[in-house]
Amino acid sequence: MSFNDDLHSLTLSEDGSYTAYSKEYDEHYHSTRDGALHESLVKHVVPGYLHVENKLEVNILDICYGLGFNTLATVLYYKKYVPQLKVNIYSPELDASLVKSLVNFEYPAEFEVLREMIETLSTKGIYKDKNFYIELFLGDAREYIKRFEDKFDIVYQDAFSPSTNPILWTKEYFRDIANAMKKEGVLTTYSIAFKTRMALYENGFHIYLNTGEGYRDATIASQIQLLNVVSVDMEHKISCNPHMLSLRDKDIIKQEI
Repeated sequence: MSFNDDLHSLTLSEDGSYTAYSKEYDEHYHSTRDGALHESLVKHVVPGYLHVENKLEVNILDICYGLGFNTLATVLYYKKYVPQLKVNIYSPELDASLVKSLVNFEYPAEFEVLREMIETLSTKGIYKDKNFYIELFLGDAREYIKRFEDKFDIVYQDAFSPSTNPILWTKEYFRDIANAMKKEGVLTTYSIAFKTRMALYENGFHIYLNTGEGYRDATIASQIQLLNVVSVDMEHKISCNPHMLSLRDKDIIKQEI
């Protein structure tokens, strides 16, 4: 099976790693400007790790698995910096055919040492060794996250954008995410949209700016106050946008009808 098919095509990103374009969602899986591997590291893996580095075991929810970059970059990073840590990654993905096709995806050279893991996940959906347990769920992420309560130290919120996949960005969705997370857990996302931050804020999250050289701004959120990150003044932003509402399930359902 070739990776390029009727729904996906390879795209070279700025850091030299390939991402893919989804014809169904009319979006790339990563920012082509920030680079596929670079974006995974700076917007998800590193900021998440900085808030759990003192733990003995970490549970991560990767929404959605997609091309697997966030999960695979996490494995490489943790192997390098905390090889003794036990890491459990749970990742829903709606597109089963995409997962199967990843055995043929042109991953960056850094991922070659994970070839066995990539093939096992693509064919069996579960990988397990001494330090890593990775579970893929092929189906509805909204239903999957309801299985968990007070479970996750880190959530990578990396679904297709709110404009094309709004059901994974609503107030009700983030309510279920908050329930699935530990109170001290952190959520990372590329989105800086006011509606995204508002939906998180309405569910008790503090909102922080993830900014740095070489990539566009992103968001970190937590139900507890974090240190050494730039806080976003949501009260001020709300006062400046009093009529702006977060995405709601009922509005999306109306649009679909």
